[in-house]
Amino acid sequence: MTSFADEARIALDNLVDRTGDIFHPTLRLGVTGLSRAGKTVFISALVHNLLHGGRLPLFHAQADGRIARTYLEEQPDDAVPRFQYEDHIAKLVEEREWPSSTRAISELRLTIDFQSASGWSRMFSRGRLSIDIVDYPGEWLLDLPLIDKDFSTFSREAIERAKLPGRSGIAEAFLRELASVDPAAKMDEPTAQRLSKSFASYLRAARSDNTALSTLPPGRFLMPGDLEGSPALTFAPLMLDDSATYSRDSLAAVLGKRYEAYKSVVVKPFFRDHFARLDRQILLVDALQAINAGPEAVRDLEIALSDILRCFRPGRASWLGSLLTRRIDRILVAATKADHLHRDSHRKLQAIVHRLLDGAIRRADFSGARTEVLAMAAIRATREARIDDGGEELPVIVGVPQSGETIAGETFDGRSETAVFPGDLPSDPTSLFTDADGKAEHADPIRFVRFRPPKLERNEDGLTLSLPHIRLDRALEFLIGDRLA
Repeated sequence: MTSFADEARIALDNLVDRTGDIFHPTLRLGVTGLSRAGKTVFISALVHNLLHGGRLPLFHAQADGRIARTYLEEQPDDAVPRFQYEDHIAKLVEEREWPSSTRAISELRLTIDFQSASGWSRMFSRGRLSIDIVDYPGEWLLDLPLIDKDFSTFSREAIERAKLPGRSGIAEAFLRELASVDPAAKMDEPTAQRLSKSFASYLRAARSDNTALSTLPPGRFLMPGDLEGSPALTFAPLMLDDSATYSRDSLAAVLGKRYEAYKSVVVKPFFRDHFARLDRQILLVDALQAINAGPEAVRDLEIALSDILRCFRPGRASWLGSLLTRRIDRILVAATKADHLHRDSHRKLQAIVHRLLDGAIRRADFSGARTEVLAMAAIRATREARIDDGGEELPVIVGVPQSGETIAGETFDGRSETAVFPGDLPSDPTSLFTDADGKAEHADPIRFVRFRPPKLERNEDGLTLSLPHIRLDRALEFLIGDRLA
């Protein structure tokens, strides 16, 4: 995926990092997931619970009273934007609104002073660990396989995906535009821009709430940032003839050159400067949105997540090898928004996500990395209850649906609390996928609604408690617990 020069720079960066670890032990934790999976919420809740002594009974270092203090420090990478933790918490706690989604890479350093559970370790360890939390869009990960693909391969695969039954409708305008273009024609900037905008519109439509299809590369088309309008982001796949030769000033040649520029100025720097320096990774998955949208979206999510997991560098390096090459030795796949379900369905949700990533997880395990799948809610927006439904006890969740959410024809104003029966997930995860004829085996509709963040509780002394959660403590124990042992 990378050149010799890239690998040499990665090795040098890792050597610098490892040398610093001798005096200041650090763990780099990557947080990613596709759009609306809850990356910003997860980081905010993790930091808030650690800073404010949250209820984390399964996070042993805190439950055992071995954490002396937790605090934020200046992040080590001056060129990376800081994760705006304070703004996000204010949005969650004061306004009871969910913060904006991740649009670019950001970083936050959280330092924990602790006492080791081992007397031997206490003799030789400072009892301090800094966690550099690196937040980045999962769509960027989908770009990494492009490094090994030429423009012809990218074009063929992108067009094949656009013609799939679940995509052909939303890709219709782009495919029509594409059919009107001659790749051998002389390069024309208005044509290139028109085609690129049409392609980007199709990608955005694939991520809408109604379709919930997973994004195709190039991921930066949805999050252009300061590259918007640049040649590196003004290209699109073309219907190319592999046996043809295109002139240097043809549309095919120029857009192919821009595709290569995209890899050079966007994809490779992200891999080299950020992704290749991670120690551990959490991949957040919003399976409920895909289930809402239907079997085609579930199948599409499976492909996207498998592509993402294949991009990781899992495994355990030797002590000497780790000085130059970093490996991700723990990967947590977290099915988010478990609070949208009754706890009776949490194991089913875990089973569905495990089914989505079964092959990729086996490969990671084989490489020596530890993997775990967990149903969780970084911030719990609902509580559970049971109601009588004609003599039958029905498990429900209680919360405040977001303004505009509709249940059984009733549209909510964002202020009224209600009890919702969220439905039941199938015991057999395969029933959510399509069969060989493209028909859904599981015909029963499953619908979920979005809830507002909870109003924080106060204890008997009037102190505001930390953000409630579901299994955030288990996630913390898996990701960093061994480093605090």
